Amino acid sequence: MNPGPSWSVVVPTVGRPSLDALLAGLVGQDWSAAEPGPSSVVVCDDRPLSSTVPLVLPDLPWPSRVVRTGGRGPAAARNAGWRTTADPWVAFLDDDVLLPPGWARAFLDDLRAAGPDVAGTQARLRVPLPTDRRPTDWERSTAGLEHALWATADMAFRRSALRAVQGFDERFPRAYREDADLALRLRQAGWRLEHGSRTTHHPVRPADDRVSVRVQAGAADDALMRALHGRRWRELAGTGRGRFPWHVVTVGTAVAAVGAASLGRRGPATAAAAAWLLLTGDFARRRIGPGPRLGEPDGAAEWRRMAWTSAVIPFAAVRHRITGTIAHRQAMPWRPVARAVLFDRDGTLIHDVPYNGDPARVDPVPGADETLGALRGSSVAVGLVTNQSGVARGLLSRAQVDAVNGRVAELLGPFDTVQVCPHGPASACPCRKPAAGMVLRAAHELGLAPWECAVVGDIGADIDAARAAGARAVLVPTAATRPEEVRSAELVAADLREAVSMLVPDLERPR
Repeated sequence: MNPGPSWSVVVPTVGRPSLDALLAGLVGQDWSAAEPGPSSVVVCDDRPLSSTVPLVLPDLPWPSRVVRTGGRGPAAARNAGWRTTADPWVAFLDDDVLLPPGWARAFLDDLRAAGPDVAGTQARLRVPLPTDRRPTDWERSTAGLEHALWATADMAFRRSALRAVQGFDERFPRAYREDADLALRLRQAGWRLEHGSRTTHHPVRPADDRVSVRVQAGAADDALMRALHGRRWRELAGTGRGRFPWHVVTVGTAVAAVGAASLGRRGPATAAAAAWLLLTGDFARRRIGPGPRLGEPDGAAEWRRMAWTSAVIPFAAVRHRITGTIAHRQAMPWRPVARAVLFDRDGTLIHDVPYNGDPARVDPVPGADETLGALRGSSVAVGLVTNQSGVARGLLSRAQVDAVNGRVAELLGPFDTVQVCPHGPASACPCRKPAAGMVLRAAHELGLAPWECAVVGDIGADIDAARAAGARAVLVPTAATRPEEVRSAELVAADLREAVSMLVPDLERPR
């Protein structure tokens, strides 16, 4: 048997305990010397940066790493993950799936069978349901994944295809639509997607009574899909029609009832209220019917959930759709454009003087003033993101760091944002590069999305911080840059001028 192509695993997670079960299932596959498994495993910790509990991975037989992505959603987490790998294929696995015996062999067969025009191959998902009663509404909703097209719970993508369409659209902060959007863009670009032979189990996650109301936030993502792909997006993406039109009617009758009552029109108010009650009752009936009976386990609790959530869901769905329509009314295709460029300081904008606290020793690199001036002249924000572990080591004071930064601004012009990490390598803080914290804080301070920012630096930590934050990155190597850092960088420039021209192609040079 021919060995399969090399591949890496990327797992976005919010710290669910099921992550350990997934990784144990991956390790427990029938690997061999000829088929040793993935080249690396990247776990994208998408908990908010305020979370201080570290995510500790079990011992794995492959190189592994955790990338913190700051709670920006699965699309951003997956982008951060695949951009840190180098293999031709990337296998995306959700942190709540289980890999049954034989998964590895079928997965490698799927990769071998993929022709050069195949961008991705999807597993067949199986959702185990209770055998002692009918499934609840939430369980049936999860079971819908068995028929979902291109669900990334277990989906392998060719790296070149992801690069061609610039990965997942990070404007989708929730699951379910980001994968449909990616599939549409890949097919529009001439790629094919295939169903593989492997099977993956997707257990139903525990959920509280409000889960069906919370998921209505996805209506805002539906508005983005319509803005990007037109009115026929559901047909193109192969998704169901949904019940949104009926939600609009239901909300309309409620508004009509309140409006008529406020005007003292008792008859129309009564008729509209009756219509709302009938529509709400019909919605509840349709949700209760396939579920557990009152005498079955969880039956009474399910009927109560369906009664009150059926009254709330239409209003939540309409509110989120209106919000999404307004927010995305001018949405353009996913083509991240740099509206801010964040520069590393030492070795990038100025010559590196280790642990320098003397402003008199600041010496800009050639072309720095011209490059920053051109960015400002083109209304591109300019920022500084710098690790200063000398503060933690007791070699510098924060006042000295600020004085040096002030001298840099005197020589090169003002910065729109300045972010400093004073912590040492052992602190495990979320701001020290290669972590994403400073880049995310800079984007927030500038009022931009992270993907609207770019980072220019001279070492791999700068590039990794950009990837984790969802920003683009250009490496400008110096004597301190390791060869492997150059090889792993997507964009490499000879100097600052070239770096900035890669990020802002139409940049106007000052005269």
